[in-house]
Amino acid sequence: MLKEIKQKIVSYEVVKNTLSGVNGKTDGGAAVDEPVDNVVQMHEKVERPEILIGSTYKIKTPMSEHALYITINDIVLNEGTKHELRRPFEVFINSKNMDHFQWVVALTRVISAVFRKGGDVTFLTEELKAVFDPKGGYFKKGGVFMPSLVAEMGHAIERHLKFIGLIKPTELDVHQQAFVDEKKNEAANLALKVNAASKEVAADSAFPVNASLCTKCFTKAVIFSEGCMTCLSCSDSKCG
Repeated sequence: MLKEIKQKIVSYEVVKNTLSGVNGKTDGGAAVDEPVDNVVQMHEKVERPEILIGSTYKIKTPMSEHALYITINDIVLNEGTKHELRRPFEVFINSKNMDHFQWVVALTRVISAVFRKGGDVTFLTEELKAVFDPKGGYFKKGGVFMPSLVAEMGHAIERHLKFIGLIKPTELDVHQQAFVDEKKNEAANLALKVNAASKEVAADSAFPVNASLCTKCFTKAVIFSEGCMTCLSCSDSKCG
């Protein structure tokens, strides 16, 4: 039967079949799971508790005499239940060096605001790691290249997100690790044969001194072996 609507439509909704029984049973008597509506998800209206748990990461660069300390505090949602979640809530950066005080404060406030918004916040690490200093970057211990101080902050935040489980750690599988170990041994043996001085490995690197920078993991660990450029850190190879 048709019905003419002469008034203005201000809203509408789709009516679904409702449960006619009680205690979560359908008309056929089959039990159904009751929806969980009391699970708290991270959003900007979540109030800050009096006590937060967190971690502090030290950053020491050749660009500054003083180290920076990044503190990331986490909030625990639905504590004590099976829906317990640990999510980053705020960031603080402290240092004796006050040269960059303004942009450091601004950066921490923006990052903290993104954390409190909830959702997927892991994109922040890639954005920060992609910042390049026009004056040039530097190498960390282990041969890892840092394009800027902001990029190293991104690495510190990524490390924390992996620690609390928001980012799944990327590890080499058994075959990749065996491949990397084999290439390391070949590079070490080749260095011994070519030049006795090549035995010396830089104090801050676990890879051959003649290795070049990997464009994938930014580690100075790429060597030429068997006609192919191969990274001894992430196993990236131009030959596939």
